[in-house]
Amino acid sequence: MKTRAITGFFFILIMLGSVLFGEVTFAAFFLILSLLCLDEFYRLVRTEELRPQRITGVLLGLAVFSSVIWKFLHADTRYMLAIVPIAVAVFICELYRKSANPFQNIAFTLTGVVLTVAPFCFYAAIGFIDGTYNYHYSLGFLILLWSSDTGAYLFGRSLGKNKLFERHSPKKTWEGFFGGMVASLLAAFILSTQFTGISYIHWAAISLIVVIGGTLGDLCESMLKRSFDVKDSGNLLPGHGGVLDRFDGLFIAAPLVYVYLVIFTI
Repeated sequence: MKTRAITGFFFILIMLGSVLFGEVTFAAFFLILSLLCLDEFYRLVRTEELRPQRITGVLLGLAVFSSVIWKFLHADTRYMLAIVPIAVAVFICELYRKSANPFQNIAFTLTGVVLTVAPFCFYAAIGFIDGTYNYHYSLGFLILLWSSDTGAYLFGRSLGKNKLFERHSPKKTWEGFFGGMVASLLAAFILSTQFTGISYIHWAAISLIVVIGGTLGDLCESMLKRSFDVKDSGNLLPGHGGVLDRFDGLFIAAPLVYVYLVIFTI
């Protein structure tokens, strides 16, 4: 528990610094984080029969995330053209690998980018939702996600009896889910008093999206790990497992929050 707490404390400090110190540190940190998640995904799913293309996949993830950030920083979409040849290369490379399951390799190579890098692109886009970088939205998202996780843990541990989705995550309970919702809505109210670019109604709506999307993302990652019979996605964060374990809640919540902000607040 002590190791877990120390790791979590310093990692949160680094994340907060990356968000608060400006668009360059924000982009650099989450680029690195997205690629770490992608590489961890490839390591997790690799078996004797299944061999996703780690190098080509990471290059594709790099091109996808970098082109999105370049678009927001310089209003230039030409860099996105780099995605096309690298995506094509995934198919071409498989022709020369002599694998027994070439299209499974291709599918998991591309799925890794969609599952890990694309959600971080949406999260980065949240930071630029006003056209220029504004840490209020990206930081607010993280606070709501952390509040949901903390509330779910505390309520689930003390009151949890009714299983939420036992087949994929036996420790999650409905009590924890609603406890996370209460904690996140409270955090949304506090955020609305400090970050006044949008009203509490919007912060509350985003909070609900984060709670529901974060829970679904966690369940999907649990489903992935159970499919490959592993407990943790990695061991990069002592006491916490891998980076996928820590950011699975972002994978569904971030795209949905971005869509909400575009439709209802811009």
